[in-house]
Amino acid sequence: MPLIPKRIVKMVARRYIAGPSLVDAVKSTQELRKIGALSTIDVLGEFVTSAERARFETETSLNVIEAIQQHSLESYLSVKLTSLGLEIDPEFAFDNIEQIVVAANEAGVFVRMDMENTPYTSQTLEFYKRLRDKGLNNVGVVIQAYLRRSQNDVEQLLAYKPSVRLCKGIYVEDVADAFKDADEIRNNYKDLLRLLLSNGARVHIATHDEELIIDAEQYLKSHTISKEQYEFQMLLGVREDRRSKLIANGHPVRVYVPFGEDWYGYSTRRLKENPQVAGYIAKAVLLGR
Repeated sequence: MPLIPKRIVKMVARRYIAGPSLVDAVKSTQELRKIGALSTIDVLGEFVTSAERARFETETSLNVIEAIQQHSLESYLSVKLTSLGLEIDPEFAFDNIEQIVVAANEAGVFVRMDMENTPYTSQTLEFYKRLRDKGLNNVGVVIQAYLRRSQNDVEQLLAYKPSVRLCKGIYVEDVADAFKDADEIRNNYKDLLRLLLSNGARVHIATHDEELIIDAEQYLKSHTISKEQYEFQMLLGVREDRRSKLIANGHPVRVYVPFGEDWYGYSTRRLKENPQVAGYIAKAVLLGR
């Protein structure tokens, strides 16, 4: 990682990150809406180790909620619990996420608790259930298809009729915790998608994998799934042609829009977690993107 110049990382990152400020994120979401896409605004930052920083991240999330309401954006907030102090003290982090979700509920805004690596999976799901048990229904969670535990996790969530962002998963996990074979991951994704949809959950189909997109389209059509029960999700700057095709075919599509000063930390952490992404940097540099 130290061998990759910061300017090159920035050159690649600017396609996938709205910018350093909330103003940048608002602009990106407004531009996406013009082409028929919804959005999720994510404040870059995770693995916070000081209470002061966690309170700052909480305040930033509250600012996002205010901006969504002020600008009437068809967007919601995505937040990582480690940015709110989960590593410092779980109850401190819960107080922070509850404050955010309550404020969002009052503003008519939805909040997605993002899923991080396995040390935080159980805690994140517990927080989701605690918030729902408090009557806060404007909150959702993420399930990662590459984790062996995910089917059981979904079964435990079904009673809540949850809003679930279903993704394959990006973190490097131990083989005891995660499937490593690409086909195993895809098959588990398909099984989880069917389990969620057939039990009335609202599913956010978050993938760029063509096989999974086609499978989802076929399942949605053959089972006459209402557009109120699902949407496709993609990352900013990724597979834009496919995104446009999904929109043209009448599917609701939401784009993940990250912003913040932590763009370099975010980008380098992703590279460290998945060294294969370094190939994308090389390709981007060679193509001048």
